[in-house]
Amino acid sequence: MKLFSALLVSTALMLSACAQSQAPQEAKSSEPKIAKTEAKSPGMVAAANPLATQAGVDILNAGGSAVDAAIAVQAMLGLVEPQSSGLGGGAFMVIYDPKTAKVWAYNGRETAPAAATPDMFLDPETGEPLRRFSGIASGISTGVPGAVVMLHMGFQDYGKMEWGPQMDAAIKTAEEGFAVSPRMAGITARMGRFVLKNNKNAREYFYLEDGVTTIPEGFIRDNQPYAETLRALQKNPRALLEGPIAEEIIRIVQEEPLPGSLTLEDMAKYQPEKTKALCSTYREHTICGAQPPSSGPVAVQSILRTLENFDMAALGQSAEGWHTFAEASFLAYADRDKYVGDPDFVEVETGLMLDKDYLKSRAALISMDTSMTDVKAGNPSAFLRGKDATPDNPGTSHFTVVDSDGLVVSMTTTVEAPFGSQRMAAGFMLNNELTDFSFRAVDKEGLPIANAVAPGKRPRSSMAPSIIFNPEGEFLFSTGSPGGNSIIAFTAKSIIGILDWGLTPQEAIDLPNLIARNGRVSVEAKGIKDEETDEIDRGSPGETFGMSPELVAALEAKGHKVRRSKGEFSGLHIIYRNPDGSLIGAADPRREGTAVAAN
Repeated sequence: MKLFSALLVSTALMLSACAQSQAPQEAKSSEPKIAKTEAKSPGMVAAANPLATQAGVDILNAGGSAVDAAIAVQAMLGLVEPQSSGLGGGAFMVIYDPKTAKVWAYNGRETAPAAATPDMFLDPETGEPLRRFSGIASGISTGVPGAVVMLHMGFQDYGKMEWGPQMDAAIKTAEEGFAVSPRMAGITARMGRFVLKNNKNAREYFYLEDGVTTIPEGFIRDNQPYAETLRALQKNPRALLEGPIAEEIIRIVQEEPLPGSLTLEDMAKYQPEKTKALCSTYREHTICGAQPPSSGPVAVQSILRTLENFDMAALGQSAEGWHTFAEASFLAYADRDKYVGDPDFVEVETGLMLDKDYLKSRAALISMDTSMTDVKAGNPSAFLRGKDATPDNPGTSHFTVVDSDGLVVSMTTTVEAPFGSQRMAAGFMLNNELTDFSFRAVDKEGLPIANAVAPGKRPRSSMAPSIIFNPEGEFLFSTGSPGGNSIIAFTAKSIIGILDWGLTPQEAIDLPNLIARNGRVSVEAKGIKDEETDEIDRGSPGETFGMSPELVAALEAKGHKVRRSKGEFSGLHIIYRNPDGSLIGAADPRREGTAVAAN
């Protein structure tokens, strides 16, 4: 079913009807436009677990703001989806204020300790990067957690309730217990084969009494320490960064193997940040997201502004349409890999990276007949940056909230890898976010890498919480996804699906996932055998949402090196505003999310 929104119809009419164009088309230049948007709905929450969604809805129904609801959602997610996010992790949050027509970006990304060194992820004997789980399941992987204090900063700006009651639902659920979901059980079983059991707290929580069998689906799991931690946070939003909980975090971090150097002083110094959002235009719409060190919005907007040179509406969901999306993704990923890091430590020229003339020159590299064979970063500035050496791990959770005032929250939150560092303290998992740094500080040519480790530095992220505005500058929809560096492709796909292909939010989410990075294309495909995939998650979403064998073959005929996947496990959540002000919510069926309206 096509959206009947007059906004999308008018957008479609502005696009050329020439589907056979073989060259980039001239893109109109415009400035980002944000306007006040009248609220005509009681609000909505879309999140990755039904308990988390309901916790947020209950807060909206009690008169809380979108930020109040976001606090409730995060508190519950950390309990029922500990593999993806939690109190011990970090987050990026984008807020649209309809009363002032402003869009703000909140940065709750973790920081490296003062004793961090550029070579901390290199094997001291070989000088080579540590093996995957050696780096993840270690003390050195954990940075100062920032999600909760970031939410408190947003609360100080937009909270309508007192601080504390937002966590009551999660406290009650932690004390009474909850049924372990299929997704949590599946990932626990998968990760339980590795190092999750090495930490005493995690072993006692995620395994049955035999210490070998992981907790199954439907198991009633309570978490008394988590409830106690939330109560401490109700009294002091910095309770993770000072006092007994902070001391327990430090103790767990400093355990073998590879004990970390995190200190109470590092924790006490931590502060979240608030800046204007990163906004640019796509055709007549405005796209806003978080600022670096989140590279997601930079890359998403780079993909879109490259595709603006092509008639994506006419190309549609054809081999040519997906090919063009893949080629634009190659270019955007190459630039973000090379140039994006923590702007407090390296200069990140987002304006130059998103410049229309620059991206038009990048679009000119795309051939409609053949795929690129040697994708290189462009040179939007005079900075010399080394080739990136950052590993990737899937994980994370995304949710979005709109309240009765029209305040919009789009937030992506994570502990990085499934279950973070595999270490548990005070009822929650500790992050392994520092493995989001490049494991090398310089490349083979001796050039400095933008995302190298440094004391107090925040690692680069792929999180891409985004808010989109219609040609009049009014709120249209919010989107975002988990998925490691695939977040960029997932989020861009959802925007193209709605704005160019005229799909409903749910149809846009259900589109096949295609990730094109470093010369390889990973495609969610139909008709592959179990032994051809090693996905962490249960189920085979590719059979439902995957790309057809004929379309995959057409991409290969253009020279794409395609990896067929049973499921590229996105977790997109979208809230869309109709012209009459009513809201449509959509949740990714590849996970366990729901979208529920407030009363």
